[in-house]
Amino acid sequence: MTSEEKNVAELMLDQLSLYGVKRIYGVVGDASFGLIDALARQDQIQFIACKHESTAAFMASAEAKLTGGLGVCTATMGPGATNLLNGLGDAHADRAPVLALTGQAPTDKIGKTVPQFVNQQDLMKPFAAYSANVASPDAALDLLEKAAGTALNQRAVTHLSVPKDLFMAQSEAKPRPLPEVIEGASVFTKESLQKAADIMKSAKRPMILAGSGAAGTAEDLKKLAEHWGAGILASLGGKGLVEESFPHMLQGIGEGGNPHAAGLFKEADVVLLAGTTWWPEGYVPEDARVIQIDRHFDQVEKNIPVKIGITGKTEEVLPILVESLSGFSRAEDWMNRCQEVKEKWDRQNEEEGNTEGYPVHPSRIIRALDRTVERDAVLALDTGDNTVWTNRNFRQTDQTTLFSGYWRTMGFGLPAAMAAKLVNPEKQVVAIVGDGGLQMVLADLLTATRYGLDITVVVLNNESLQMEVDKLKVLGAKGVGTDLTNPDFVKLAEACGWTGFRPESEEELESVMEKALNTGGPALVDIPTAQAFFPETE
Repeated sequence: MTSEEKNVAELMLDQLSLYGVKRIYGVVGDASFGLIDALARQDQIQFIACKHESTAAFMASAEAKLTGGLGVCTATMGPGATNLLNGLGDAHADRAPVLALTGQAPTDKIGKTVPQFVNQQDLMKPFAAYSANVASPDAALDLLEKAAGTALNQRAVTHLSVPKDLFMAQSEAKPRPLPEVIEGASVFTKESLQKAADIMKSAKRPMILAGSGAAGTAEDLKKLAEHWGAGILASLGGKGLVEESFPHMLQGIGEGGNPHAAGLFKEADVVLLAGTTWWPEGYVPEDARVIQIDRHFDQVEKNIPVKIGITGKTEEVLPILVESLSGFSRAEDWMNRCQEVKEKWDRQNEEEGNTEGYPVHPSRIIRALDRTVERDAVLALDTGDNTVWTNRNFRQTDQTTLFSGYWRTMGFGLPAAMAAKLVNPEKQVVAIVGDGGLQMVLADLLTATRYGLDITVVVLNNESLQMEVDKLKVLGAKGVGTDLTNPDFVKLAEACGWTGFRPESEEELESVMEKALNTGGPALVDIPTAQAFFPETE
């Protein structure tokens, strides 16, 4: 190999480094030995060795959600590639830009009866916006550029399979950065927003539904709410965008949100969606005219009945809408009703958070968390009852929340917390998980140990799949398999090199939580949790 030549794997890593990739999550397998060899010979990109490929894909998805950059995961052919699918499903459903790199059978074996061979392009079809098999060494970087560009521009999952022999094949191709995209060239104009402004001015019962896409727009959201006379509701991703004390802030909507806001929201006549695709069936108005702001306006699949779609950045659109409402007279009776709902929920939320008893009520656990975690912590939520209780009772300030939004997979919390700590080592990172969700990824407790990740995992241990228990009860159906056979999580954590904690009473919650949060290295808090029926279960 001349000084001008590198093999395909080395060139792909050089190109990914130009794209800003700092980590690749994966599991070693023989079809990807060439990539593993190249990773071991350089220090630009860190390989994070996971215990299971689904964890690798979850971590790539969480990193992409947190940073907006490209998350990358890798696996071998066959079962390795197949195990990535759950995490790729999460990235696809929540529109996180993730690239999967998988090994494939050698070029002369593709299509033949080879152990572990599967057509990976067919395998990835449900999730990947682009999937290709690298057929020659000199095509690798062109395909990588298309895959990475598609992932970032479309906020999508993409995939490349690379035959085992091609990873180490020589190539004279030259790595290159992605084309620069000029920001700020928005599709809308002031004139084009006039129709939206006219609809907003006709509102008697306006509401704003804000999500993570409205990050950084708190002041404009508040100005708009005040001028328009609107209540503000938040999706789970939008919690904490506007401080709880703001008079128009009604907190969450949907399962686990403000239980009194749904009835009010259903009466809204005009709704502005700011940076969210969340439209929870059963909690939303049927006849309201909906205005949606989205940078990539392709949200028809989310079944939102949008009247006007504005393609642009929320932070650019909101100030113009505020200006357009100059002279508008808001409906004070509607504002009074919003205030009543806000005050009623504030009182109830405070009461629920002080529920006494042991095993501990979920609301009390969440209250202990919002009293002890740092204001700018990253919270990684698993899917289950822990999600809805957090949405209901956590009084978020400036924390960032990672969760599996539309895919709603169990097992997301621990991998997401690990990725968050790698991305932001200076931040406090807390995973809030159920016992069922944690058991799906128990082996990767050792991944946190391996990389010395200072994270805290809080386990709501009620020895059941409580969300399924509740829903079966509502259906009047019998259940089997909803009770869990749990290990001693403290002993297990300690065996994996973690520090384990367990409060022995409800009164010890805050003190135990603070000890765990201030422990260097990974810490787990196992909290005996009451099997509380969630009040909004349908």
